[in-house]
Amino acid sequence: MIHFPALRWGEPYRSLEVDKVVHFDTGEPVAEVSQANPGIVARDLRKAERARAALRDVPPDELVAMVKKGAELFSSADLPLGDGTQTPDDFVRQQSATTGLPEHMCRMNMEKLRYVLDHIDDILASLTRRLDPGILARGFGEEDGVMRSYQATTPVLGMVLPSNSPGVHSLWLPIIPLQIGLVLKPGPQEPWTPWRMTQAFFEAGVPKESVALYPGLGDVGAAVLNNCSRSLIFGGTATVEQYAGNPGVQVHGPGFSKILLGDDEADNWEQHLDLMVDSVLINSGRSCINCSGIWTPRHGRAIAQALAERLGPIAPLPPEDPDAALAAFTVPGQGPAITADIDNALNEEGVEETTAAHHPDGRLVQRERCDYLRPTVVYCASPDVAMAKKEYMFPFVTVVECPQAKMIRSIGPTLVATALTADTAFEQDLLDARNIDRLNLGPIPTIRLNWLQPHEGNIVDFLFRPRALQKAS
Repeated sequence: MIHFPALRWGEPYRSLEVDKVVHFDTGEPVAEVSQANPGIVARDLRKAERARAALRDVPPDELVAMVKKGAELFSSADLPLGDGTQTPDDFVRQQSATTGLPEHMCRMNMEKLRYVLDHIDDILASLTRRLDPGILARGFGEEDGVMRSYQATTPVLGMVLPSNSPGVHSLWLPIIPLQIGLVLKPGPQEPWTPWRMTQAFFEAGVPKESVALYPGLGDVGAAVLNNCSRSLIFGGTATVEQYAGNPGVQVHGPGFSKILLGDDEADNWEQHLDLMVDSVLINSGRSCINCSGIWTPRHGRAIAQALAERLGPIAPLPPEDPDAALAAFTVPGQGPAITADIDNALNEEGVEETTAAHHPDGRLVQRERCDYLRPTVVYCASPDVAMAKKEYMFPFVTVVECPQAKMIRSIGPTLVATALTADTAFEQDLLDARNIDRLNLGPIPTIRLNWLQPHEGNIVDFLFRPRALQKAS
């Protein structure tokens, strides 16, 4: 059986305690994963400065070249895994087997990560506002005759990673060229991407001592957060609230991403139906950038019915089927709990599920070891109903009727907003709206990212602080 060791600053560590990762549908063991513990994490992170020192021995341009070489290795090479090697096709099958994602979605996310690595120099130039990389490496330097100085806020970045969508790993790919080490706590069902990416980096020449990888339970994630002065964590609303006041933790929570139709475009909604379907469905609705709400001043019921005609018939297919559009829920009880919450919210007046007619046996499809939820579209006659603020980790969307004048203050926190309007006054209001993070003006799907732009905060600003510096000549 494949064995995943922990990595203690690049050195494999086989623990006496292991966790078996099984196929989501058959229950067959796929791999065993060495489990770290909080004590190991705390001891190792006393040496975190060595990780940054190892990276500072390599010029930034060479690290960029290594990461770009890692892109090709990650997507096409046979890389070390356990006592053998892993091909790219092995990676796709194994990741699908433990996460419940269809294989073609795993392959899509793999190509997404390769794209980020291939363009890492352009991405860093954008995130640093074209600052000379040498200034960050040295800590100071002149730019246009002005002294600039930046200080790293941490020697390493801690990452407490999820299992639901491999695409989130794109957020930590720019870190190594910034000469900041990595401390990764993988999701329990998705150790595959962090492991394969680190092996690609090592093969490309990145110093092994710059990366630590600690599989384990929640207490290991807590240890990473407690021992890294800068960390990223992914979670639900409760996680966001828990770390809201902690400047050392950047939280990536629910997206509540939306499509907003202005008064001038609401009558043209049929022209945008494909955009709506893609924004809801791609990647099985698992991403924070998937659309969970469509807000319109009118025609809400017609939009909801049209979406139901497109999304409602979609049913679970085997993960190897290229047409599979739905990912499985692999955590016991999660699917039934979500469908029960939806059914409870449907009891409120002014709320109607338009996909129900397409699910004669219900939206919940239960298997012996996993569950599926079929796409669900709900019409909300008002933004005041509880359902209008719901979001779930499958293709679920509400269509909410709301006057344009009330829309921005009613939508709540929104990671991505695609605004379908040519009303310049409305566009300016959207630009000024502090509850919207990523703003798309025009017919751009919520799931289409521009990688040259920051995502939920600029990671460079999180890892480096500007400071005053004067040097006598």
